[in-house]
Amino acid sequence: MSGIINRRDLDFQLFEVLDTEALTARPRYAEHSKETFLAVLDTAEAMATEKFAPHNHKADANEPTFDGQRVTMIPEVREALQAFSTAGFIAAAHDFERGGMQLPVVMTQTAFSLFKSANVGTAAYPFLTIGNANVIHRFGSEAQKAKYLGPLLAGRFFGTMALTEPQAGSSLSDITTSATPNADGTYSLRGNKIFISAGDHELSENIVHLVLAKIPGGPPGVKGISLFIVPKFRVNDDGSLGQKNDVTLTGLIHKMGYRGTTSTMLAFGEQGQCIGELVGEEHKGLSYMFHMMNEARIGVGMGAVMLGYRGYLASLDYARERPQGRAPTNKSATEPQVKIIEHADVRRMLLAQKAYVEGGYALCLYCARLVDEQRVGVCPPAKRNSGQTESETAAEASLLLDLLTPIAKSWPSQWCLEANSLAIQIHGGYGYTREYPVEQFYRDNRLNPIHEGTHGIQALDLLGRKAVMNGGAAMKLFAAELRKTCAEAKSDDALAAYASELETAQGDVAATLQALAPVLASNPTLALANAVLFLEAFGHTVIAWIWLRQALAAQRGLDQGIAADVDFYRGKLAACRWFYRWELPKTRQWHELLRSLDDTTLTMPPESF
Repeated sequence: MSGIINRRDLDFQLFEVLDTEALTARPRYAEHSKETFLAVLDTAEAMATEKFAPHNHKADANEPTFDGQRVTMIPEVREALQAFSTAGFIAAAHDFERGGMQLPVVMTQTAFSLFKSANVGTAAYPFLTIGNANVIHRFGSEAQKAKYLGPLLAGRFFGTMALTEPQAGSSLSDITTSATPNADGTYSLRGNKIFISAGDHELSENIVHLVLAKIPGGPPGVKGISLFIVPKFRVNDDGSLGQKNDVTLTGLIHKMGYRGTTSTMLAFGEQGQCIGELVGEEHKGLSYMFHMMNEARIGVGMGAVMLGYRGYLASLDYARERPQGRAPTNKSATEPQVKIIEHADVRRMLLAQKAYVEGGYALCLYCARLVDEQRVGVCPPAKRNSGQTESETAAEASLLLDLLTPIAKSWPSQWCLEANSLAIQIHGGYGYTREYPVEQFYRDNRLNPIHEGTHGIQALDLLGRKAVMNGGAAMKLFAAELRKTCAEAKSDDALAAYASELETAQGDVAATLQALAPVLASNPTLALANAVLFLEAFGHTVIAWIWLRQALAAQRGLDQGIAADVDFYRGKLAACRWFYRWELPKTRQWHELLRSLDDTTLTMPPESF
């Protein structure tokens, strides 16, 4: 087991739970095989271990600096990113014709998870670049693709998403950055953005900003937002770099985590010379940017998982090696101390971490697999013989992905952060020192509850829109998928009880939605006041379903009698048991509170705090 992943778990998720090898039956992936998939993962793991992990602590201790002219950072960051780009990982999901590997999204996300685990601060630069390139690939003009896409996919240019403004925060309807049309079809931008990750550096030849701005005279609020390509250096038609584009770094922001990633304040058009290119149509910028934001939300969830995973592996190693104390039945001070993994409370904390991080990992990979189904209509195993068409499968995958995206972003950001907290506790006093890595993992992960939308924002999206859209179609589809898993589990005596408990939990979700639906229509303020609790309750139900899927695969593995994997499969079943005993029952009280329409937060006067 390496320090960045339990490779046996990774292989289990991909090939025993998700049946990723079946994707090779689709024309787009026909040139791949399980062997090519494994080769990609081997390369990613080796590069993440050798190029990314070694400078993780150094980058944290030596943040980027800005002297008013240029940003300086440790050289290992550039070296790692050059290796990443040269290996083709930025372009990995793109067509062979564009220099990509034409890999399934579930494979590129799995490979990239290893880099996030090794060094989330350095991994942020290509993470944002990949999302940026995907937006241009999907919505840009042919001329824009020709100008920007090749350099982005090759790692010559890096990309950002520039949304947030000082006065607006998450309220994008209140942004004030303007984009005034020019006679030549370009736009002159003016405004300020803040908290722009990777917004300035010297790691690449150029930085391509995707900027949200409003064209004067457009509709108010979000309906008037457009999207623009704004490079740090202008790009000539022949691909060469032109003059600097009046994008000014006004300062770096120093956060508690992700210290290797520049967090910037940017000014656009201070000299009136900031030129941008409109992406797609006017006033549709937010819908285009949501393509990147939704991709980023799943990516944030995966980052949270991997930081939790690193803490889990570190605390597991520590617990196996650290002698301290004796069994409750042994009062003799002359007897040798036991390793702390022998203590029940330490095993409780390890089981909690395992349940959180391996559950979160399975969820994020499942969502990545849904992206593949959405794009190429790949039928999941349960539907292969149902006669369902590819377009129907793609539509259902899109619906499920919409519903699960808030969960994939927020659940790991909350519970894998808790895993990091438990990792510190297992280390005892040493966990709170910078000589051990778990305190950095916690600080890095503490940023993820706010990356790409807070829990509150995700909860409003889930309860106020996703769970009830189209007459609750997405929730009905999820319930149908859950019932299929439960039906399979009921045929196994060891898992049947879990299936019944999961069906009860999903019944509670449905009952809560039924109770809240009329209130959402008549008094949305009251109905949404406790939306975060619904996010948690449904999130726990989703993860319970994810764990039952894993338990079914583990039970199949045990039935096959592979001796070398017995301990691994038993560990999966134990973690599933823990989640159903310790976590899923919490949802009952949460649902009771939701259905009571508790208005404590609404009736508390602001002046009474």
